[in-house]
Amino acid sequence: MAGDSVTVHGIGAGGVGVGRLGDGKVVFLSRTAPGDVVKVRLTQEKPRWARGEVLEWLKKGPGRRSPPCIRFAQCDGCALQHLDYARQLEWKGRLVGETLRRVGRLDTPDPPVVASPCEFRYRNKVTFTLRRLPGGRIVAGFREMARPSRVLDVGPECLLPEEILSATWEGLRASWGAGAELLPAGRELRLTLRRGAEKVGLLIRGGKGPGNPEALLGSVPTLGSIWKEGKGSKTSHLAGERALAVRAGPESLRLEGAGFLQVNEEASRLLFDYVLSQVGEPQGKRIIDAYCGVGALGRSLARAGGVVVGIETDPLPPNLAPSGDGLGFRVVTGLVEEELGAQLPADIVILNPPRAGLSASVPETLGAQAPPTVVYVSCDPATLARDLNRMEEMYRVESVKSFDLFPQTGHIETVATLKSTADPGGAAGARSQDQV
Repeated sequence: MAGDSVTVHGIGAGGVGVGRLGDGKVVFLSRTAPGDVVKVRLTQEKPRWARGEVLEWLKKGPGRRSPPCIRFAQCDGCALQHLDYARQLEWKGRLVGETLRRVGRLDTPDPPVVASPCEFRYRNKVTFTLRRLPGGRIVAGFREMARPSRVLDVGPECLLPEEILSATWEGLRASWGAGAELLPAGRELRLTLRRGAEKVGLLIRGGKGPGNPEALLGSVPTLGSIWKEGKGSKTSHLAGERALAVRAGPESLRLEGAGFLQVNEEASRLLFDYVLSQVGEPQGKRIIDAYCGVGALGRSLARAGGVVVGIETDPLPPNLAPSGDGLGFRVVTGLVEEELGAQLPADIVILNPPRAGLSASVPETLGAQAPPTVVYVSCDPATLARDLNRMEEMYRVESVKSFDLFPQTGHIETVATLKSTADPGGAAGARSQDQV
């Protein structure tokens, strides 16, 4: 179907525009915005939805702007640069609210969205793909929007990384030599740069051998550490400082190679502080920090007097493991769905799962022992809505608030605070959504 006229009425998951064809079928249109009226050509069609590309703009909706990045039309790294920032926040709030109502069947308004302090230059970690092509040519950057199997060559012009990461990426590109000979051999590598307190760390995934990391380190002044991740996610130190000094909320940590931290330090501090406020006074309370990552939140709560158990799939590196210094924090290694029941009862449970959300058994485990408060931190509105619906008989949703940790993209973080329906402070089965 070519040349159909479509009015874009919303923004969907991933930041893609959403409209309807003449027959009522939903169509997804990248780089469009609510209020746009466009002629489209369908590129993919399923029984209930379709994807299309814009042939012509008949009308442009409110809040559009010229994308600041010169790569926006080709690069798959951003989705919303064509919307001014205030409209991005508005539509992210709508996306969360609509998902909670539609998927979770919650009677809730759109949540407030806390803006990122920085609209650009906020990422303290970024991953590039390097591909070696026939003839010795190198392309290194991000996936192409229209052809995700291809790599779009991107230099320091990307507007999302912090300045020191852009400078390091520019230095790497200038220093890795013909055919990127100073890097490990192989057709494709993944290169992750992470900003530390003083310098930048480089984690290399893929390829064979170490390359020449010492020469690379000596050629890029802002580079301080190089690691390589091998099979089983085992990380080996190649050059420079073994550990990188980083901050997670108020915590100072030293990371070796991988390790999950939010990529927007200033915005994640706002989220971190909000989660602490939802926990309340931790003194003397038993708290479970499920999916605890590097344990920054658990450490902070323990320093404030809480007795905290973290649960994390992968063992913490020795330098991050609780040291037995009297801090009321310990970490259990294992899957949350397997370990949670043994750690209950608790006064408060914090959940911060990956994008797939909770295993179906986790709400059942919580329901069986009903901790009075659950604070759920989610990076995906759909799985959050599904999980809240699973817990509706045991918990009422007291508040929902979103945080924009990823400006220019379709991603959003949301915190839902739940209270047990067995708690005398709330009526069983209530659906009160007092927004914060």
